[in-house]
Amino acid sequence: MARTPTTHDPFNAIAEPKRRELLALLQTQELSVNEIVDRLGWTQPMVSKHLGVLKQVGLVSERRDGRLRFYRTNAEQLKPIYDWVAPFERYWSERFDRLDEVLEQLKQQQKE
Repeated sequence: MARTPTTHDPFNAIAEPKRRELLALLQTQELSVNEIVDRLGWTQPMVSKHLGVLKQVGLVSERRDGRLRFYRTNAEQLKPIYDWVAPFERYWSERFDRLDEVLEQLKQQQKE
């Protein structure tokens, strides 16, 4: 089965670690390409390439102000990804709760 192109599928787009890093940077603030370059230490072409992919799949939105373009994470478009990850979050939460119980039992045994 052929893989869906990165530019059409948000799941494939965020499979790239640098794109996830970029989304995290933009989640609380709107930045220009130059500001992103400064903060991440990437080259301008690299930033533009990853922004282009994220913009094409709708995970990043662009606002123009004169000649400048500002980017931010489009959180609404992350919902399908969140919906897919949520069951795994519940699984890990349950596992950590169980680990807390085991650690508490071990502490009690050491006190005795």
